[in-house]
Amino acid sequence: MPRYDEIPEYEIDLEGEGLRIGIVMSRFNQDVGEGLLAACVEQLCELGVEFEDIQIATVPGALEIPLALQYMAHSEQFDALIALGAVIRGETYHFELVSNESGTGISRVALDSGLPIANGILTTENDEQALARMDEKGRDCANTAIEMANLLKALS
Repeated sequence: MPRYDEIPEYEIDLEGEGLRIGIVMSRFNQDVGEGLLAACVEQLCELGVEFEDIQIATVPGALEIPLALQYMAHSEQFDALIALGAVIRGETYHFELVSNESGTGISRVALDSGLPIANGILTTENDEQALARMDEKGRDCANTAIEMANLLKALS
């Protein structure tokens, strides 16, 4: 329902049919990454994306995700991309560095390329928090990628 009768508003479109989705997953904290990936792919397929229209690349850790996303974005093969992984707090400053730099890199790739990227890199205090959030976050990333791909098509 429109908010204002006199102002057109774009509708949320979660129809994935015909969309091509690229996923980059970090292998660090692999159990969480695999859980995110399983939930994400399941949701993509439930929303109409075909298996053959999904490509998955894995990288060593969260800091490598933006570069892989950048190459995928420049390939012009995808309607949206998804970043998946987990950065779990340790005893050093490394947690903040990896969390901040991977997030900044993902945003930069999205803005530079004009391609929507759903950021599914969990940043948690411990393994239990990551495991508890992975299913919901994986599904959320699928929804976000499809919604943003369709919105950008509608805007252009």
